[in-house]
Amino acid sequence: MHYRTMPKNGDKLSALGFGCMRLPMLDGEIDEKRAIAQIRAAIDNGVNYVDTAWPYHDGKSEPLLGKALKDGYREKVKVATKLPTWLIKNREDMDTFLNAQLERLDIDHIDYYLIHALSGPSWETIESLGIKDFLNKAVKDGRIVNPGFSFHGLSEDFQPIVDAYPWVFCQIQYNYLDTDFQAGTKGLEYAASKGLGVVIMEPLRGGNLALPTPPPAIADIWGLAETGRTPAEWALRWVWDHPEVTVVLSGMNVEEHISQNLAVAEVAEAGSLSRGELDLVKRAADTYRELMQVGCTGCGYCMPCPTGVQIPTCFDMFNKLHMFGNLAEAKHMYNAFAEGTVLQRRPGFASQCVECGECLEKCPQSIEIPEVLKRVAAELEG
Repeated sequence: MHYRTMPKNGDKLSALGFGCMRLPMLDGEIDEKRAIAQIRAAIDNGVNYVDTAWPYHDGKSEPLLGKALKDGYREKVKVATKLPTWLIKNREDMDTFLNAQLERLDIDHIDYYLIHALSGPSWETIESLGIKDFLNKAVKDGRIVNPGFSFHGLSEDFQPIVDAYPWVFCQIQYNYLDTDFQAGTKGLEYAASKGLGVVIMEPLRGGNLALPTPPPAIADIWGLAETGRTPAEWALRWVWDHPEVTVVLSGMNVEEHISQNLAVAEVAEAGSLSRGELDLVKRAADTYRELMQVGCTGCGYCMPCPTGVQIPTCFDMFNKLHMFGNLAEAKHMYNAFAEGTVLQRRPGFASQCVECGECLEKCPQSIEIPEVLKRVAAELEG
């Protein structure tokens, strides 16, 4: 495992962190035994940064992580979790949530605490409610060690938030498709120039950049490389190639994927890709942008849908249709997942959308969800 230094405090953090937003499931619930085993195996192999949040898995991720950190594992890691800004109504709520998270995790302090999913408007709101006072006092009394924020806003809103408080770190979405999206490369470099550590989420774009069998056009590009690598390795190596990056979070929940990511993290050095390899990644990015129809990462923030639409699944099937061009297979998979036989008891078809707009307020990717669902229904239903 390679370790990188958090600039402001000198912490040596594993290049690969374990994200607890997509834990393994069993019968609609977290597969607790398997999830704990995965987290502990990652820690045993050098991972020392574990990330969760209040809403992950409907509030069950933090307690699960607390269980995983028993038996001496708490002392081996830095724990990161997040204040749910959208639930904060006043200054007192901030302490209420933080104290509840300490109880959920069953720990006495949080090493890396993020103000969750900031944008320009949400920062203005949370700032007016006293977030700076909250952070200052929580750091002073020891409940928080390092304050930071995660960002899901427009590019122009990122720099003012960086400059608004003496943050230790930030968390941004970054991969070879999202260089100009949200904070993007410009934000990555600005945060680093101000001495912030940068934690990366969605390095594989919700798994779309890590498909074992990529679209033919992408496979042709990787086939030109002198060194054979999996699609996931290309994506992770590209992010780690940036010296500004401190930790990369992977939503890994399959044992094979965890082992593969750990292996890649052993060679996760900045500046290790050649000019020719970087050119191949750029070609792959350009091709993916042409193929993919919707920039969904499958985060699930839009769920649950009031009418039962399985929004991330609909978008995943829609993207795969356009990436692979197999209409019959795409329709078969879409119906298998959306008709209620796999994910839920009631149907979750795109055509069930009534354009209530509830999902639009939640989507960190700013996707025009109802409009895209119309396209999904037109192409995959009937």
